[in-house]
Amino acid sequence: MTTQAESEFLTQTGPGTAMGDLMRQYWIPAAASSEITADGDPVRIKLLGEELIAFRDSSGRVGIMDHRCPHRCASFFFGRNEEDGIRCVYHGWKFDVEGNCLDMANVPPHQDFKQKIKAKAYKTAERNGLVWVFMGDQSSVPALPDIEPNLLPENEVRIMFVQRECNYMQALEGDIDTSHFSFLHAGGVNVEDISRDEIAHYNIVHPQPEYHVADTDWGTMYGAHRPAGPDQTYWRFAQFFFPFWTMPPDGDFADHIIARAWVPMDDTHTMFVHISWMNNKPGLRTDKAGVPLPGMSIGMEKLPNTTDWLGRFRTKANAGNDYLLDRAAQRNGNYTGITGIHLQDQAITESMGAITDHGFEHLSPSDEMITQTRRRLVVAAREFAKTGAPPPCVTNPDVFLKARGGDFVAPKEAEWRDVYDQQMQGSKDPTGRLLAAE
Repeated sequence: MTTQAESEFLTQTGPGTAMGDLMRQYWIPAAASSEITADGDPVRIKLLGEELIAFRDSSGRVGIMDHRCPHRCASFFFGRNEEDGIRCVYHGWKFDVEGNCLDMANVPPHQDFKQKIKAKAYKTAERNGLVWVFMGDQSSVPALPDIEPNLLPENEVRIMFVQRECNYMQALEGDIDTSHFSFLHAGGVNVEDISRDEIAHYNIVHPQPEYHVADTDWGTMYGAHRPAGPDQTYWRFAQFFFPFWTMPPDGDFADHIIARAWVPMDDTHTMFVHISWMNNKPGLRTDKAGVPLPGMSIGMEKLPNTTDWLGRFRTKANAGNDYLLDRAAQRNGNYTGITGIHLQDQAITESMGAITDHGFEHLSPSDEMITQTRRRLVVAAREFAKTGAPPPCVTNPDVFLKARGGDFVAPKEAEWRDVYDQQMQGSKDPTGRLLAAE
């Protein structure tokens, strides 16, 4: 079980916390590139408990900085984004994307000291539709991580942002818990309605998988296995990689190019960032006639963004309206009564409370991936606090190209790491960067 001390250690990510310090050693997806326009409105962003402002200057560069002007702490949110800098409207002080003071407009030239003033600004980078920010030591910035779908051109991927009102850890853990699929998402599905060519039907035929779990160079991995046809095994592999990424198993392993970040906005709000290849085959969604299965849709309706710190990417179905729960549908085929796989996950993880009371849990063998991932994070954060050495994956950003999640059928007697390696070697590789087993 996870102790109270470990729970607090895992779930607290603000400045000065051990887990927050660990996460600040990694690049963090902060926004869609399309959200931030040249000379456009500043955008409030909350990450790891810090209140930040994002803006794009006249030359197209993105700045992400503490929202407080270093003069008198007025918020840059009200600032003027103009002529390659953001100008505080209180006294006209202006700063560039690197935090350099360009102008102290209310100070006589012979008295100004702009060369000594710097706003707290973080390094940023953009790649294929995502804005990234590095919130650690600005004099020691690592390379961007090679997250497989983010290496594809922007027009070949889907990028989706959703806010979840709970701690990042319980949100993330839904992606590394395969057995819930057979209940939360597919509990109302009649196996006779599914084509036998859809191998995911084994989730319904055999809802009690067994597991292999291991630490990896990039984080943790599980292989969940169920009986399949004669002398065959149905496998679902999923990945966790540092510091808060997952690759879920819901799709054909060969083309399942997908990664999902569970970014702590603060300790009770998470920004979910989904990136996937447009050409991948979706998981179980329809019956053998092509009709959507009960409750198994993907999309969700969002509320319009507002300008407050937690005003982005909120779903219309939420705790305030019980996620539009339909009890009649629940009694007639939709196991949860909630429509949409993501919303089903959201309802459950938010129902655990803003931060799960881990002392109330009774974990089982089906939760081995969760316990091992928690342990991996705790050990990494403690080691970083002790030594200050770069944590896992920081100095080898291409290590993530050894990881993929998805499902497949393999010969029954094959060893689990062997079948994983074989699938990696035979997978589609549109980036040309995938790394097979050594």
